Amino acid sequence: MTTVRDDWRKKMNKRNIVKMCGIALLFLSFAACRQPAADEGKKDESFGAAPVKVFKVQRQKISEKLFYTGVIEAWNKINLTPDIGGKIARIHVEEGDRVEKGQLLAELDTRAVRLQLDQAQAALAVAEANYNDAQKNMERMERLKKEDAASDQQYEKVKLAYEAADAQLKQARAAVNLARYSLDVSLMKAPFSGVVASKNAEVGDVINPMMGGFSPTSGVLTLMDFSRVKIEIDATQQDVARIKKGQSAQLKVTALPNRIFQGRVSMVNITADPVSKKFRVEVNVDNPDLALRPNTFGEVSLEVSTHEHALVIPQKAVLENKYVFRVKNDNTVERVELNLGLQNSDRIEVVNGLKEGDLVVVEGNFGLEDGTQIEIREVIE
Repeated sequence: MTTVRDDWRKKMNKRNIVKMCGIALLFLSFAACRQPAADEGKKDESFGAAPVKVFKVQRQKISEKLFYTGVIEAWNKINLTPDIGGKIARIHVEEGDRVEKGQLLAELDTRAVRLQLDQAQAALAVAEANYNDAQKNMERMERLKKEDAASDQQYEKVKLAYEAADAQLKQARAAVNLARYSLDVSLMKAPFSGVVASKNAEVGDVINPMMGGFSPTSGVLTLMDFSRVKIEIDATQQDVARIKKGQSAQLKVTALPNRIFQGRVSMVNITADPVSKKFRVEVNVDNPDLALRPNTFGEVSLEVSTHEHALVIPQKAVLENKYVFRVKNDNTVERVELNLGLQNSDRIEVVNGLKEGDLVVVEGNFGLEDGTQIEIREVIE
């Protein structure tokens, strides 16, 4: 028979079981909450290293270069203009035509000049006849003078006639030569082989060489020879001391990004421009296939110093132009101060501070400190 005490014990046992279950659930909940936190800590710890790219220090040739931008100009250029005025009768070429030296390009109306030449030649014939007659008279008079058969007055008269005939002959010859010259310069021929860059006049236009002679488009035609080109650049006083005549140069143009044209320094001015205080330097570049076009921009580079076996690292590895972060064996970095030498657009020489085979950070180096843990994503050689 169940007593009151037994019922009470049963109730207490049930309560204890419920409490125990509750405690167990709380413990499991706490453990479940703690596990992600621990996992998160491990995750944070594994991803705490800074991702970087590094460069393996190596020896290679490095050249220091000076870079300038200039306008490409034809080696030889002329605005073809006749030496005399007149009306253009014919133009035998068009823009873009290639011509040879001595080729007839254009001509003026020469009808008046040819008539002047005919007139001068006729006058020359008369002058030659008069001169021949005067010369014979002079020869006779000299014989008579020797024989005392002619007076001084007669001798002087014949002599003056001879001198006048000689002067008239010279004048007639000069008139013929002038007419021939006018005819010759009326025919405009190419003074050198090249390309017709522009046609500045049309048939029927009247040309006056005394007007507009300094215009870029004066004359009848503009002829260019750009089988070789020249680029004029302005160098500072510091740079010009390192540039020498005959020094090699390279030219690049935007239109031909995959080509490098070789050239040489042809002239270094010894005096500075009074306004800019810079020195004019001229570079010549061969252009046999006419790929380089006049009046376009080009970038000239000049090698001023070269070291054959230098320790070289990328420019972007150097911070504040004085230090880099070198990778240690434990995948941490240390700051290393450098002595630097030659440098160009993407490389820089290390004189002191690193050795061949060292790894330096080239990407991800901003914000690093001594002892920072890193994760190497790529090794660049």
